[in-house]
Amino acid sequence: MPGWYLVTATAVIVVLAVLLIVRARLHPAVVLALAATTVGLANGLGVEGTVEAVTEGFGDILAEAGLLIAFGVLIGSLLRAVGAIERLVATLLRWFGPRRMPVTMTVACATVLQPIFVDVLIVIAAPLVRRIAARIGPGGTPRMAAALAIGCECGIVMMVPGIGTVAIASVLGVPLGRMLVFGLVVLVPTVVIAILIVGAVLARWWDPARDESAVLDAEGEEVPEEVSEDVDVAEARPVPLLLLLAPLLGALVLIAVAAIVEAAGWSVPPLALLGAPTIALLLGVLGTMLVARRVLGRDGIDGPLAEGFRESGLILVLTGVGGSLAEAISRSGVGEVLGGLFSANAALPLATVWLTAAVLHVAVGSVTISAITAAGVLAPVAPAIGLDPVLIALAAGTGALFAVHVTSNTFWLLQSLLGQSVRGALKTVSFGVSVASVVGLGCTLVLSLLL
Repeated sequence: MPGWYLVTATAVIVVLAVLLIVRARLHPAVVLALAATTVGLANGLGVEGTVEAVTEGFGDILAEAGLLIAFGVLIGSLLRAVGAIERLVATLLRWFGPRRMPVTMTVACATVLQPIFVDVLIVIAAPLVRRIAARIGPGGTPRMAAALAIGCECGIVMMVPGIGTVAIASVLGVPLGRMLVFGLVVLVPTVVIAILIVGAVLARWWDPARDESAVLDAEGEEVPEEVSEDVDVAEARPVPLLLLLAPLLGALVLIAVAAIVEAAGWSVPPLALLGAPTIALLLGVLGTMLVARRVLGRDGIDGPLAEGFRESGLILVLTGVGGSLAEAISRSGVGEVLGGLFSANAALPLATVWLTAAVLHVAVGSVTISAITAAGVLAPVAPAIGLDPVLIALAAGTGALFAVHVTSNTFWLLQSLLGQSVRGALKTVSFGVSVASVVGLGCTLVLSLLL
């Protein structure tokens, strides 16, 4: 089929899928599966080829990412149950003091706290963030709200084992260790630069009378001011915080070291086994279960484990159908056509994948779905022009952060739990995360000069 037809048909189908999700409010999993089927049929794969692309795309990505996503969510559920998040934030506050907490908080949320499901992390951290904001003084609320929003959202798509990061890496075939290393290289400067920019802008742009409101709990009930200000974050527990976090940190270190050793061309079989992402995160789950059992008791960990499996179910389905769409597009030959439109310069395709993810996110409202879809659409470009797939992964992830707005549940959680009006949340969440999105693209382009 002509190249113009393949590109046009695929673009129309993707746009229609977005409209079905946004306007008709059909479930994204169903729409993405339908889109994958339609792409295959419209682009000449035939009935058998389309069915094969949809099923194999679903199975292949879950074979790579399924256990990783499940293990990451389980670790997060257990850490939540033992109170590790409250204790970590309290420790950071003692170490760095209130003034440095916006930067510290955004880096912590983007990195070590990523195994926590983002909505749960926000609910847990909100009382502590409000207390810190009060100690910072004037401007504390917008700075801390932006820090929490930027850290949580950026980590989802740039930090292993963030659910979006694992899914994007699987769609593009990026080794998870490589994604961890280069994701950190881009993530840390992105969130630090973004919160410094946003903090400086909001210092002049924030109007407490119009941008702040009563604090609401997760059910929408107003929280008395004395409760939000007097949260006890230093309650003693018998298990040291470092021990609670050690299994997760150890797993990430194993993955990173194994990736570095492999890149150096060395052969260390025991490290290759233990540093394999699936094995490393499995060890992380086992270690976290042991320390959680010490805190909660033998039967106490059953509830958090069950909750973790429930949370991972929908994530796995969405990831799988995203893989189906990517596979159907790849087999149709769209990638070769798009690759011919780009020069060897990495900036144009990276800007294109960023823009694709940004537009999808504005329409769909889901960071993860937008990133997976954009990565799948542009994935075939990488081999066509010799572009490192990890760059496409980072460009898709940062693009999907653009304009977090009222279609996002995260937006409303941050608005209600941090005492912001809708106007205030548009500044700290929508503007703040959008700045991080643009900064992230810039950092990715800089990295492309080195890879």
